[in-house]
Amino acid sequence: MLKFEFKVVKNKQRLILFILSFSFLTFAQERKQIEIEYAPYMTFEEDKPDATILTRDDSDQVHIKHKGIEMWCDEAIYYGKEDFIEAYGSVRVKQGDSINMTSKYVEYSGKTQLAYASGDVVLIDPDSKLYTDVLHFDRIKQQAYYNQKGRVVRDTSGTITSTIGRYYVNSKKYQFVDNVKLINPEYEIDTERLDFYTESGYAFMFGPTTITSETSVIYCERGFYNTNNDTGHFVKKSKINYDDRIVEGDSVYFNRNKNFASATNNITVTDTLNKSIIKGHYAEVFREKDSVFITKRALAITEQENDSIFMHSDTLMVTGPADERIIRGFYNAKMFKSNLSGKADSIHMNQKTGLTQLINFYDVDADAFSKKEHPVLWHFESQITGDSIHLISNTKKETLDSLKVFNSAFVISKDSLGDGFNQISGKVLYGLFENNELNTIDVIKNAETIYYLRNSENELVGIDKSKSGSIKIFISENQIDELRKINQIGGKTYPEEDFPEKEIKLKGFVWRNEERPKTVDDLFSDDPPLELVKIKGLESYIPQAEFFDEDLIKRVEDAGNSGEDLKNKQKNKSPKKDNKAARNLPLEKINKMQKSAPKRDEALKPKTLKKQI
Repeated sequence: MLKFEFKVVKNKQRLILFILSFSFLTFAQERKQIEIEYAPYMTFEEDKPDATILTRDDSDQVHIKHKGIEMWCDEAIYYGKEDFIEAYGSVRVKQGDSINMTSKYVEYSGKTQLAYASGDVVLIDPDSKLYTDVLHFDRIKQQAYYNQKGRVVRDTSGTITSTIGRYYVNSKKYQFVDNVKLINPEYEIDTERLDFYTESGYAFMFGPTTITSETSVIYCERGFYNTNNDTGHFVKKSKINYDDRIVEGDSVYFNRNKNFASATNNITVTDTLNKSIIKGHYAEVFREKDSVFITKRALAITEQENDSIFMHSDTLMVTGPADERIIRGFYNAKMFKSNLSGKADSIHMNQKTGLTQLINFYDVDADAFSKKEHPVLWHFESQITGDSIHLISNTKKETLDSLKVFNSAFVISKDSLGDGFNQISGKVLYGLFENNELNTIDVIKNAETIYYLRNSENELVGIDKSKSGSIKIFISENQIDELRKINQIGGKTYPEEDFPEKEIKLKGFVWRNEERPKTVDDLFSDDPPLELVKIKGLESYIPQAEFFDEDLIKRVEDAGNSGEDLKNKQKNKSPKKDNKAARNLPLEKINKMQKSAPKRDEALKPKTLKKQI
């Protein structure tokens, strides 16, 4: 094999190279070719007649330029007729201030402006670094592409890996596809597709996505995450799992630094430890404070002995750690259970102690004659009111245990057959439950009663009215079995027709049956019509356009049509050389080129040209 080697003096290299390449410069007068800025050694080999081998010296690497891009390497093979270069050894490519790339090997076509890099490829822009083994770079579209796994590192965001990736130089945007994972010291993101902007640190996630950290697990099927300030916005099946609490909603906002989340529309907050669920259409969650605020058709659901207690109010607030959680309902609060319901300005449920408080707020400056509305509790056919009501549950057995009514206690039940009302009033009331039904009631101090007496045939035998120090009532099957008056002051049993009309009701009597919730839907009967906020969602995913598109394929095909090849095709001869620009195209793209070649060749036959003339 014959070799010819030339030592090129640096300040004369352009002239020598011009003489060496004069034979093919005329073919591309309208296109700027690859320039060899510095190549101290040039070698010609017999088996590569169309190639010039360029080698570095001890002082510097081979230096190559082309239309705003510069390349340095230890050795290069330049194919002048095809304007194609192969660069070997510590290859470095620079495009202005936007791109720096290093690798072991690079191929570059001056005709197509396509670069192919392999071997420890690192692509560096001002904000990130891409590591991969094989990278395609299209300078016309200003896009880089890999499909054999890649890794992108951004200092404040972490590391992103994927099987397929695309980098858009002008918009400084990455599109990652297939097995995408973002790893940050504080969290990990696993998703199907991720769009990432290197300047802003914005990440847009598409498809099933999980964000996992020590304190939470977030799931969504479309979402946004700001990796600079650790805030996110998630839509489509979005939810956050905080240890024993799961937050779900149509739209969820998240702030990792403040341990805060908010949700909008169709919200469910599930307390897995206390077996409770809160629903509504706007919620705020403060993880460090162990608190949840929820409004807009707010509804709390707590399981109790295979039954559920439903509580609704304008606003619900849940506070305290998991084992000491308290649910508070404010403003027009209501509760419903299969055999129990209630209403008050505010209802508080302590899930640790089992205490439920029904509280009304009274205006101390109100007129003395203004009507005072008390909290109310309905149990089967009885209505119970007072200044405040405490309902105590057995948290271990998950059953109702006892009842306390403080000040102005009043119990009313409609006579089973007539139009009258059985009534009991006093200062304080205590009740005990058995199997979730009231078993005994004690009314203490200033006890008064009006009671309709019936015989075994349910015939009315009289109406009893009395006063006593206290009363004890025994109940079974929700009917009074016995009523004991202790320290009775006075009283009388009247025939129905002799009972004084003006005494038919005790002082403070108010029958409020029309306010009673009898279904879960009744809890919302006083609410204004619901108007949900229109959520400004995230834009839908735009799939990656084909990197090896028709424009790119055409450039590659045109690059193979050198002057000599065109002459051979016109003579129905095969081209002498393979198209080096097509060397690293995917196989299916090469097959497509080969299928389209006959049509192109037909257009180049002399007879066709004559017709054109």
